[in-house]
Amino acid sequence: MISRRHFLAATAAGLAAPSIASAQAFQIDPIYRPQNVRIKSDVVPGQILILPRAHFLYHVTQPGVARRYGVGVGRAGLEFTGTAEISVKKEWPTWRPTQEMIEREPKTYSKFVDNDYVQPGGADNPLGARALYLFQNGRDTFFRIHGTTAPRSIGQSVSNGCIRMLNEHVTDLYERVPIGTVVTVL
Repeated sequence: MISRRHFLAATAAGLAAPSIASAQAFQIDPIYRPQNVRIKSDVVPGQILILPRAHFLYHVTQPGVARRYGVGVGRAGLEFTGTAEISVKKEWPTWRPTQEMIEREPKTYSKFVDNDYVQPGGADNPLGARALYLFQNGRDTFFRIHGTTAPRSIGQSVSNGCIRMLNEHVTDLYERVPIGTVVTVL
């Protein structure tokens, strides 16, 4: 005879298994994997160039060569454009949505309404494993290049404006760029 406890445990495990399997089965399109590519030779080595419409971030490593990564970008009307510099870098950053994000989507961000709660860094944090903070003229733009908990968003225009990367890709970029790196988003 099967016990109620065993039945419930087996049912819960069975229901969880498809989501675990589907998360493990996710493979990014090869075009969005990091790779070295040719780039115009007039782009200065060391800087980052982001082409949101193409969903690519280029870290220029030497004249005419860049390391290209696939990214997710801001949806229409929320994207960042212009030039900034990386002024802060954080591993497993904390996060709180901006007030504008809370006002736009109060149901999505309900745990942040009418309080000062800041989500700790970790696997469930939307900024993922690393964050590069973009500043202009010494002021925080509130835009970031960061990891993601939504790997399927790479190659999409769905964020609230930040540049999303797979956690392993942003960790690679994080190690390659120093504070002061110039970032241009076209």
